[in-house]
Amino acid sequence: MSTNKILLKFAKKGINLSPEAYERVVNAENPLNFASNLIVKLKSDKFSSKDLVSVSGETVDEILGVKQKAESSNQETLAADVKPAVEKEAPKKEPEVDKTPQKDAPKESEKTGSLESFKKESDKTETYVNKEILEASETIKDTKIKFKRNEQKTNVQYDFKIIQDTSKKSYTSGELENLIAYFKSRYEKLANILSKRPELRNYTKIADIDDSQDSLSLILMVREIRSSKNGHKIVEFEDDTGNISVLFSNKNEELFAEAEKLVRDEVVGVIANKSDDRGFAFGQEIINPGVLRIPEKKMDFGIVFLSDVHIGSLTFLEDAFQRFIDWINCEFGDEEQRRVAEDVKYLIIGGDIVDGIGVYPNQDKELAIKDITEQYNEAARFLGNIRSDIKIIIAPGNHDASRVAEPQPAVPEEYAKALYELDNVEFISNPGVVSLDGINVLIYHGRSFDDLVMAVKEFTYEKSDDIMEEMLQKRHLAPIYGERTPLASELEDYLVIDELPDIFHTGHIHINSYKKFKGIHLINSGTFQTQTEFQKIYNINPTPAEVPIIHKGKYRHFKFL
Repeated sequence: MSTNKILLKFAKKGINLSPEAYERVVNAENPLNFASNLIVKLKSDKFSSKDLVSVSGETVDEILGVKQKAESSNQETLAADVKPAVEKEAPKKEPEVDKTPQKDAPKESEKTGSLESFKKESDKTETYVNKEILEASETIKDTKIKFKRNEQKTNVQYDFKIIQDTSKKSYTSGELENLIAYFKSRYEKLANILSKRPELRNYTKIADIDDSQDSLSLILMVREIRSSKNGHKIVEFEDDTGNISVLFSNKNEELFAEAEKLVRDEVVGVIANKSDDRGFAFGQEIINPGVLRIPEKKMDFGIVFLSDVHIGSLTFLEDAFQRFIDWINCEFGDEEQRRVAEDVKYLIIGGDIVDGIGVYPNQDKELAIKDITEQYNEAARFLGNIRSDIKIIIAPGNHDASRVAEPQPAVPEEYAKALYELDNVEFISNPGVVSLDGINVLIYHGRSFDDLVMAVKEFTYEKSDDIMEEMLQKRHLAPIYGERTPLASELEDYLVIDELPDIFHTGHIHINSYKKFKGIHLINSGTFQTQTEFQKIYNINPTPAEVPIIHKGKYRHFKFL
């Protein structure tokens, strides 16, 4: 890494290094990582802007000393990136003058109060955040973040509407009655769509099947799927009146291929011939709720799509993300790219803007920022420098400080106060639907990709657009209940796709994809994180720092790595 590049990295954050401090940075085994981690600590509220005019070597040593003490409790260290010659113990200081850039721990009474309020809130609905997030947030006080651009008001007129947001619509108690109501809601919503199909207008309930009927027209929920010894597919279906088994023969290749895509708990129409002596019916046709072609709408502006930024992770691509921000501010890229940036009116972030806390075992070893509030503060520092005439819509993902079960309420202000202070930021649930100047966008983080890839042979992470197409055909974002994707048994199933969008945006799998299906733009926006250890195990190769844009109705794709 060149001298100029190191100095520029600090200068962009308003930090000037003294010669001694600079020497410590360049002597690090990995100067780039060390510089990024040092910047995070220097930007904490223990250091004023005056402290950053010329950071001394002693200040760097002090931070290193603090981190060395923390190493004994298995925390990641800045000193790990520094050669032994620099790894010296910071001089002991009296407690009253300790300048450790960690936040003051709350008083015991304060801790108890916040935990009690958390428990009371949990009694109303399922837990919104995990224990690690709750405890980590106790270590950070409210921090006033300064923004470069958002202090300027904009005169741009937005026709922005939230069509679906489940943030304050959680009424589940987790009891059996709720689960019954949840599946009843799913069946009724999808049966209403299916019953508009000509073949299913006069569908029959299982309990009403007459002995004289040979051909059956049914709307059913998949209960169980198995294969016969001859390789045929036998599916046990149900409705609210009973059960029926249907065999799909592998001799009918087209129908069998459709049966291979069936997953547990989805709702479909089935045309079958009844068998009197074998105890099951013979399937003739599977009818998905399906998609009618969407007429194309005119748009004279641009929408940018992000997800899985993972700010706070050691593998977060800070430099690439800064280039993206420079581009959206019309300060980076060639003439054509800047012209596209000028037309951007909306930015959608579909989950995992931060890396979170305690999402998976030993995550702390992969974190540059180990406090959830500080992660959101850092996100606010980045987004606060995006020009103020762009409206930013943020939905949560499984790494965010929302409850784990879907539908996920919007990221709470309690943890992301700095983001809430941005005038141009809107928060929405996962999933959520917004109208942007008449363009309807369905935002879903995409955790159910994990279940669908496991359940359907032909689906792969690399072709998430195929899975998105199947979600639209099934008219459900997460049909499989009880697998990897935790689903809250709400009184209403909010993951049914009631109305078809103009744009369907997902993330989660860190791989970009795009397809236009029956007039609907299907977009997976990839990531701003390099390959994680988890992805290495499963041989998942991300496509980092590639940003999709719908610009005046056309798909564009810019790279910032």
